Parts: sequence; structure tokens; C-alpha cells
Amino acid sequence: MTFKTLDDLGDIRGKRVLVREDLNVPMDGAKVTDDTRLRAAAPTLSELSDKGAIVLVLAHFGRPKAPTPELSLAQIVRPLADVLGREVRYIDWEGDKEAVATLQPGDIAVLENTRFFGGEEKNDPAVVQRFAALGDIYVNDAFSAAHRAHASTEGLAHVLPAYAGRSMQAELEALEKALGKPEHPVAAVVGGAKVSTKLDVLKHLVAKVDHLIIGGGMANTFLAARGVDVGKSLCEHDLTGTALEILDAADKANCIVHLPYDVVVAKEFRANPPTRTVNVHEVAADEMILDVGPAAVEALGDALKTCRTLVWNGPLGAFEIPPFDAATVALARTAAALTTAGQLVSVAGGGDTVAALNHAGVADQFSFVSTAGGAFLEWMEGKELPGVKALG
Repeated sequence: MTFKTLDDLGDIRGKRVLVREDLNVPMDGAKVTDDTRLRAAAPTLSELSDKGAIVLVLAHFGRPKAPTPELSLAQIVRPLADVLGREVRYIDWEGDKEAVATLQPGDIAVLENTRFFGGEEKNDPAVVQRFAALGDIYVNDAFSAAHRAHASTEGLAHVLPAYAGRSMQAELEALEKALGKPEHPVAAVVGGAKVSTKLDVLKHLVAKVDHLIIGGGMANTFLAARGVDVGKSLCEHDLTGTALEILDAADKANCIVHLPYDVVVAKEFRANPPTRTVNVHEVAADEMILDVGPAAVEALGDALKTCRTLVWNGPLGAFEIPPFDAATVALARTAAALTTAGQLVSVAGGGDTVAALNHAGVADQFSFVSTAGGAFLEWMEGKELPGVKALG
């Protein structure tokens, strides 16, 4: 798709720019425990400020039923200012027009939680106009909220000149390289606990990629569909028929599906229990599969070496509990090494995925790591994202 970026803005000195950011950061009391989203917002906010715009930040925080101090964006102002290294003001919705009128070129202000308006999530035209009255230009820099057609994520793009911020631009360009117009062969790693949560992803990917690597509890459902006794492993036995349909679709699309042939099993789900590494056909009735085995991981690494593009969503095993992080860490490090060597374009996304890549120490070596959850997943499902479509 084509969309305008900050490069297309022209002279914006003194113009009021409404910037939709994702400031929905985790907090412990008054302390931000992960400022990734604040750092992602920094390039756009700093650039607009440096060009003399009056920067007005729109964002949501939590899921308020009504305005409440606990979910006020006032508490994000200081952490954001610390990241930006410049002053940031806070503007409540009460008297916002008067407060905005006092701002000078280069000033940055965070407006109150957009979800304090009941019509925000309904994309209410009255709320859209309420927001639009404060600005001259709209910039969407929040890909992670782009799957929602809300007033601040989609509605504003239809009533003000609309542009993609730097974070949004980077995300869309990376996704285009990954699945839009990728260099083949393309591999996709899809992990996670349940097939049911990623059915649409799998159905979409088999027609798009050359190698589909299935891990996590999802792989157990596919193994069971092929007649493997997975013991007491997490498995959606009622979806084995669907798994077979996906395997059949992959076969027709010449997509190679990779399932583990050796696995790490244990009788209890806890840190460092007694384990065995066995062929998938040797899982005992009282054992559960908790990770992909080393032989299969080595084979998966060899498959990645033949590929030019990789999309990754979800871990291969129960990576949060040792030693069941081994497969995810090993394959992530292989992908990172191939990326660093210039042999692979690697794009990853989703909360568990980001945590797994950070755990493996390789997140900064991937071509692009998306912090978006639902939006990244919907993009992998091939769905049109309202907030992105509105920029086109």
C-alpha cells in the first residue's frame, strides 16, 4: 500500500499535529517497568517538535469504564519526558482548547486518555470531531492499535490530512518485506499453546510461505492428527480434523510443514524436572511434550539457511520454564546469525515472541521486532487493519 510519511509534511512550524501513539506501558505503582513503547514514540515526537510543530499526543491507557485517576495519562508524562530528554506537558480534556492555545512551536503535550470518551472505541463521529478540532494534521504512529477502528486510530484519518509516523512507517515497511513482497524462499515459525488461537494465521500462511515451522502446544495437535500418541501433552484433539485440512492445503500449495520428530518430555510441568529426549513415537502415556528436541532444531536451522525471509510468531516450547527454552533459543540464535550475515530478512512479533528473543539475547539482531500483539497477529492472518487502511 502507499501512504504518506513525515517526509511529505512540508513546513509544519506552528501547525498543531495530533499524533496517535501507543503509551499503554506496564507500570508498578508510579514506575514504568518497560519503556519500549515510549522509546518507539520518541523519533516521531522529537522530529515533529524539532520542525516547530505543536505536538499533541493522543493515546489510550488500560480499559477504563469511566474516567479514573489510576488510568490517567498524567502519570506517563514524566517517563515520556525522561525518554525524550525534553519537557512534556499534560492537558486534561477539561479546558483542552484553551490549554492547547497556550502552546508554542516545538512544544509537546500529552492529552488525557482517549478512552475516557465513551465514543472513542465506537468511532463516534462526534468524538472524532472533538479530537480533530484540536489539530491541523493527523499522524498515526501506533501500529499496535491499528487493528481497531477507533476515533483516534481510524476516524481522524478521514477528517484531517493523515500521515504515518516513523514507528508506523518502519513497521509497515518491515511487514511488506516479510509477507507483502518477500524474497523467497520464505519461512514462518508459528508457536504457542493452542491451534484454535492461530487457525486463521496458519490457513493464510500456507499459501504465502515455502516453509511452515509449527511449535509449542500447537505442534502436538498436528502430531496427534498424524496418529502420534502425545501422552498427556497439551493438545486440542477436537481440532485434529482442522489440522489435517491445513496440512492438505499446505501440500497443495507446495508449502513444507515442519513438525518435530524428536521432543523433550517430562512428567510434570515445572522448572528443571527429570526429562527425556525421545522420538515423537516414544512419548509415554504419563509424559508431556514441552520442547522440540535438538535433532529437530538442527534440521530447522538447516532449513532456515536455505531461506531469504523469516516471519516468527510464538515460541517452540514452554520457553518461560527451563530447560524448555532450549529449542527457541537455539533457533532464534541461528536466525539472528543468518540475519547478521545478510542472508536473511527476519521479522518477528507478538508478546511471547519478543520476550523469547530478548531471553535469547538476539532481539536486536533481527531485521525488525514488532511490539504489537493483536495487530501483528491480524496482519499475519491477512486481515486489513483499519488504522493502516485509513492512511492509504
